[in-house]
Formats: sequence, C-alpha cells, structure tokens
Amino acid sequence: MDSIAKTLRQMADPKTAAFTAKIIPNVDPKTILGIKTPELRALAKELLASQKRAAPAPAAQKFLSDLPHKYFEENQLHGFVVSGIKDFDQCVAELERFLPCIDNWATCDQTSPICFKKNHAALLPLIKKWIKSKRVYTVRFAIGMLMRHFLDEDFAPEYLEMVAAVKSDEYYIKMEVAWYFAEALAKQWDAALPYIKAKRLKAWTHNKAIQKARESFKISDERKELLKGLKVAAPQS
Repeated sequence: MDSIAKTLRQMADPKTAAFTAKIIPNVDPKTILGIKTPELRALAKELLASQKRAAPAPAAQKFLSDLPHKYFEENQLHGFVVSGIKDFDQCVAELERFLPCIDNWATCDQTSPICFKKNHAALLPLIKKWIKSKRVYTVRFAIGMLMRHFLDEDFAPEYLEMVAAVKSDEYYIKMEVAWYFAEALAKQWDAALPYIKAKRLKAWTHNKAIQKARESFKISDERKELLKGLKVAAPQS
C-alpha cells in the first residue's frame, strides 16, 4: 500500500490539485494530490492486471482492502478498480465495502461497474436497498445506477416513483434527483412529464430538473417550451 501511495504522490501535480479542489469543495484540499482521471484509469488497469481476468490481481486486492484511504485520488483509483471487476458478486462485495467511504460527487459518479450492464436483474434489488440508505453518496450512487441502466429498454414507470420518493435536503442528492428526471424527460417523456406537471418534486429540484432538461440536445424545442412554462415561481433551498 505504501508503494501505491508513493506512486500516486509521484504523479501529483499542484495545478491539477488546485483545479480539483475548486470543483469538489467538500473535500479537504490537503488530501488532493492532483492527478488527472486518465492517469488514474490507466493505473487501475495495471492493478487489475488484465481486463480479461474475472478477478483483480493480488496487488489490486490488497489495495481494495486498505480502507479508508487518505487521499482523494486513492478513492478515485479504488472506484476505477472496483468498476473493472468483471465478476458481479465480487464486484458487489467490494462495492458494498467501498460505498460508505465515498465522500464526494466525483468518486460517486465515476464509480460505474462494467459488470452491471449484463446483470440488471441482480442489480435492481441492490439499487432499491441503496436508495434507502442514510448515506448521501450511497443514495446518489443508487439514483445514478437507475439513470444509467434503467432508462432505456429495461425502464419501468415505478423507477420514477422510487426517485421521486427520495426526500433529502442534501445538495448532492437533490442535484442527482434533478439530473435523473432531466434524463427521464429525454428518454421516457410520456412517463416522466406527469411528475413535472404534478410538481411531485420540491421546488428547487423541480426547477433544476427543468433547467437541465432544457439544456439537453435530446429534447425538442417544442417540449423545452412546454417545460419552461412549468417552472415554479418560488424555489425552495
């Protein structure tokens, strides 16, 4: 583990660290080394030893066991390694240990296991569990997985209800709910629009969802105008 930490410190760049600190304000700047995402993804592949392996190499497994981490980039690396594990059960086991350690939107959003694509039936019960968590980024992760994997051919209207039912004043949860509904409006317009018309979301989230939907290239100008007229007058914080 000292070797991996040493490698990361050698890759550190002050300018990148300063930029990262600005876009992830809730992370202690002292824990940000400043390493670009492509470099961390490349290192994750090395730790996995080979994309053809079903399980991570020993060095990767040792790294995954070393929780909690000290540096932001260690968490990023951890998320990328977990995302590359091809065995569903092993990936979920590692993810369940890691989720409580996620403390920022970047690590949350960039942790996206490749094995989930072919395991939707097994993934859905996990999402239903995670979305009820008391941890901010576990809830955000659950909504993100619904957005990535269940807004296309495996969509069901009940998933909209799952997200609408999330009640939180946490900024990073509210933003994810808004993002989810913006994507739902783009991909499942007929099912999602009634939630906007009925103002099922809190005012701030409602307006943010409309804003993000109107910024989307996937939604027609006609529909954007309709959404504009559905904004509420007094957003809640």
